[in-house]
Order: sequence, then structure tokens, then C-alpha cells
Amino acid sequence: MSDFCVAGVDLGGTKIYTVLASSRGEVLAERKIPTEAEKGLQHVIARILESVEQVKRDAPPSFRLRALALGAPGPLDSSRGIIHFAPNLNWHNVPIRAILEEKTGFRVLLDNDANLAALGEHLYGAGRGADNMVFITISTGVGGGLILDGKLYRGSAGGAGEIGHMTVLPGGPRCSCGNRGCLEALSSGTAIARAAGKLVAGGGGQEILAAAGGDPGKISAAVVAAAAAQGDPGAVSIIAGAARYLGIGVANLVNLLNPSHVVLGGGVMAAGELIWEGVRREVRARSLAAARLGLRLVPAELGGRAGAMGAVALALQAVNPQE
Repeated sequence: MSDFCVAGVDLGGTKIYTVLASSRGEVLAERKIPTEAEKGLQHVIARILESVEQVKRDAPPSFRLRALALGAPGPLDSSRGIIHFAPNLNWHNVPIRAILEEKTGFRVLLDNDANLAALGEHLYGAGRGADNMVFITISTGVGGGLILDGKLYRGSAGGAGEIGHMTVLPGGPRCSCGNRGCLEALSSGTAIARAAGKLVAGGGGQEILAAAGGDPGKISAAVVAAAAAQGDPGAVSIIAGAARYLGIGVANLVNLLNPSHVVLGGGVMAAGELIWEGVRREVRARSLAAARLGLRLVPAELGGRAGAMGAVALALQAVNPQE
């Protein structure tokens, strides 16, 4: 007896992560391959199709593919299936849905990668059972997604969930978006590495430099976290500062949305208890008691799989709208 399946594709600047799942959301096969974005649009499209073919070959032959959902970075129009701008791919106004539908013959859906990571954690990860959930990923940048009343909230023009661009320090460092004092400019892996680089350039942070093998060009958030774990005061201060501003951002979201769950993921959270305790401290200090009543501040569970699993969920919702 045959069953249908769907494909969820998380398209990034360096990798394409594809999951094939049954109608019940059970993973049948998954693959991660390099994007090879430098080879251009048509090559990346071919890589997406190749990844889908790979998981189809890995799955039981009785499953027939019915839909494909794609999570992509950058500003996009999910209703029209157009990626307006993806800097890591050098794409501008690419009608990716129409392209993939023409090449595959399947129904194709599109959404922001951070939105789909939120949806994945909501349905299959740390936010299971939560009607109101905030998801934040803190890595190279800071992104996120909102689940309100059990549904992904996109906003009136699809731009909701830009958590990394909340202002948490007016007049603070310049963000890549052009604003100053954004959460991303203060708590992202890029911000942590930048602060550590300045410290080392000024003659401090010797444990940070040692953790980078003596090469200032190799300083990263992971390197700073390793130095902090060894007790380097400068590294501890940098991680604590990032945690403080992240906690301010979370407290603002708690006061605004009163979620039951705030799920934090991304490489920066691997810094461990130092960053978690800083976030918890700020949330306790800055959120209203009524807004944080019953709040669960928890680590993400799906890791790098979250976006692909959210894409699976989006495809399943499209082919099983009653579920």
C-alpha cells in the first residue's frame, strides 16, 4: 500500500539540508549537501533538485512525493513565491516557486528560513504543545519566528519575526541593517567576535588569542566561549554582555506577547550556563511577573534540522489543510 510524502528543504548560503517525511511527519530520509552558491543561480537550483532526488532514492519506493517546501534566507514574498534578496546567494527577485514547480511538477511552497525553524521547533522540537512561542536563533546573526495561537505569525506584509533588529541599546554599535543598537549588533556570534577582536587589538584577551591559535583572524564566538570557560576575564565580560542584551530582548518579547515558551538556539547558545544565566537574570529583572508566569525558557532541540522540519510541516499543512 502506498503513502504520500513531502520534502522540506532548508536553503542556506553554504548548505542545502533536505528532509523527506511521511504524511505523519516521520522522517524517511535526509541529506545535507554543499550549496556551491558561487556557481550561480542555475547551479543552486540544480543542487536543490539533486538533494530532493537523493532523499527520494533513500526512502522506501512505496512513498510518492506530493509537495516540496523551501525555507530561504532574506526578504521574500511567500504568497508569490519570490525571493527578493538573498545576499549569501547573490539572488535578486528570483521566482523560485515557479522555477521549481516547472522543473518538478510538484506543488512548491516558500517561507523565510527563520519562520520555518520556529515552526519546526513548535511541532517537532522544544515548543511542542505551545500555543504561543517565540523562537530565537543566535548564530552569525540573530533571527527568529513567532507562533501565536498555534500558528506561524508572518505579519501584514510577511515581515514579522525580525527579532534581531529590535533596538536594545539606542546609539549602540552599527548593525548590518543600518540601524544602531540592534540585538544582532550586540549578541550575535559576529558581534561577540568583533568585540573580542577589539580587545585583543588593545593588548587584552590573551586567553582568547591563545584559543584562536595565536591568529587574531581566527577569533570567533566559539573561541571566545572557550576562553570564557577557562576563566579569561575579558572573554567572560564579552559573553556576559551579549547575554545581557539578549535577555533584554527576550524580556521585551515576554512583556509584549506573554508566550508560554521562549526557545533559544544557534551556535552562540553553546557558550553554556554563562550566557543562559545572563539571559534568565535579565528576563527576571525586566519582564512583568504576570507576563512571565509559567514561562519556559528552553534550548532548541532540533539544531540544524529545524528549518528543514519546519519546511516539512509547511508542506504537510498545504496538502492536509484540515490537520
